[in-house]
Amino acid sequence: MQRCYIICNKRFYVVCFLIKEVSLMASDTVTVPELGQGIEKHGIERVSPDARSHVRIFDNFTMWLSANLVISTVALGALAVPVFGLGFWESLIAIIIFNVLGVLPVAFFATLGPKLGLRQMTISRFSFGWVGAMVMACFNVAACIGWSAVNVIVGGQLVEALSGGAVPRWVGILVIAILTTIVSIYGYQYVHRYERFAWIPMAIIFIAMFFIAAPRMSIVPAPAFGIASVASFVSFGGAIYGFATGWSSYAADYNVNQPEETPARRIFWLTFFGVTIPCILLETLGMGLTTVAAYHNKGGGDLLAAVVSPLGGFGTLLLVLLALSVIANNIPNDYSLGLTVQVYGHRFQRVNRAVWTLIGAVIYILIAIPAANNFNSTLDNFLLLVAYWLGPWAIILVVEHFVFRRGKYPVEAWNTRSKLPVGWAALVSMAIGLVGVYLGAAQSLFVGPIAALFNRPFGMDIGFELGVVFAGIAYFFLRRIELRSAER
Repeated sequence: MQRCYIICNKRFYVVCFLIKEVSLMASDTVTVPELGQGIEKHGIERVSPDARSHVRIFDNFTMWLSANLVISTVALGALAVPVFGLGFWESLIAIIIFNVLGVLPVAFFATLGPKLGLRQMTISRFSFGWVGAMVMACFNVAACIGWSAVNVIVGGQLVEALSGGAVPRWVGILVIAILTTIVSIYGYQYVHRYERFAWIPMAIIFIAMFFIAAPRMSIVPAPAFGIASVASFVSFGGAIYGFATGWSSYAADYNVNQPEETPARRIFWLTFFGVTIPCILLETLGMGLTTVAAYHNKGGGDLLAAVVSPLGGFGTLLLVLLALSVIANNIPNDYSLGLTVQVYGHRFQRVNRAVWTLIGAVIYILIAIPAANNFNSTLDNFLLLVAYWLGPWAIILVVEHFVFRRGKYPVEAWNTRSKLPVGWAALVSMAIGLVGVYLGAAQSLFVGPIAALFNRPFGMDIGFELGVVFAGIAYFFLRRIELRSAER
C-alpha cells in the first residue's frame, strides 16, 4: 500500500515519500493514501451516494462567482471597443448572448456531478473511451498549466507595479502561486470554503470602481453596418464564448460530494448564474471603462490602476486585493489539474491528486518566472488557440448524453476499460471538429481560410462555431457505426 507523508509548516514545505504502489481493489475503487488531517483523500474514484456530505447547494453559485469576479474578466470586456471596434450597445449584446451560450455546457455538466459522483474528465470516458479520455486529458492539462502561468504573471506584474519595483515580479508570482497551491492541495472542502467568501471584497471593489468611473463613461456609437462590423461582433463574441465555456472541463469536479438527489434544475441555474452574472457585469464594466477619455490606450492592470488612482493609498490597497483575486481564478485550474492527470490511467491514479497538483504548480511557476520578463500577447493568443478544443469536446459529450445514453450511465464501469466505449468515433469526431476550428479561427498568429474571407484585419473568428457543428454532426453518425461493432 502506498503511503504519502506530507509535512506542512509555515513555509509550506511538502515532502512526499512514495513507498509502494496502491493496489486496485476488485470494485474498481482506489485505496487512497492518508495524507494528513484536512487534506482530501479522494481523487477521480467515484464518490458513492452514501459518502456524500456536501449539502450546501448554494456553493454551486459562489464557487463560480468568485472564480469569475476577477481582473481577467474586466480585461476581456475592455477589448470590445479599442480592439474589435464595436459600439457600446453592440458590445453589450455580444457580451450577453455569447456568455449565455458559453455557460450552457458548464451548467449542464455541473448537473452530472451529483448524479454520477464522477469528475468531469472522468465522465468523458463514456464518450471517448479509455484511450480517448487520456488524449483529452492532455488537452486539459495543457490548458490548466497555461492559464495558471498567465494568471500568476498578470498578478506578479501588478504587484511589481504597485511596489514601484521594490517587490520583483518573480516574488509576486511565487507568493500568488503558493497561496493558490495551498488551497488546491487541501482539496474540495477547502476550495469551497475559500470561494464561498472570496467574491465579497472583489464585489465591493468593482462596485466602487463603477461609481468612480460611471460619470465619465460615454455611449460609443456603433460602426457603420457591414461585413466588417459583423465580423468584429462575431469575433468578439467568440472570445467571450471561449472565456465562459472554459470552465466546461472542470464543471462536475466541484459538486461530486453533493447528494445524488440534489435537484438538477437548481444546480443548473445556480451554476449558470454563478458564471454569467460576474462575466456579464465585469465585461460590461471593462468595456465601459475604455469609453472614458482619460483611460484611452490602457488595458488590464493599467486600466484598473488608472480608475483607482484618485484614491491615493487606499486605491493602492484596492489594487493589491485585485492582484490577489487571481487566486480565486487559479484554484480551479490547479485543483482540476491534479484530477485530470489521474485520468491517464491506473498508475497515475495510484499517486494522490495532491501530489499531481503540487507538481503542476511547480511546472507553471517554472514557466511563468522566465516568461514574465518577455510576456506579451503571443502567449495569450497561444492559450486562446488551446481553448478551441472545448467546443468540439463539449458537443460530443452532449450528443452522447442526450442521443445515445439518454441520461443513463453505467457508473460502475467508470474505471474498467473493457466496459467503456472503444472511443474511435469520439476521437475522429474531435479531429473533424478541429478541422472546423482550423478553417474558422482568426487570431493575430493565424487566420483560417474561411475566417480570412471576411473584411476585417484578422478576419471573422468562427472557429468555435465551426468546431462545434463539425464535431456534433460527425459524432451523431460515427457513434452509431461504433455501436454496431461494440455496444458499449
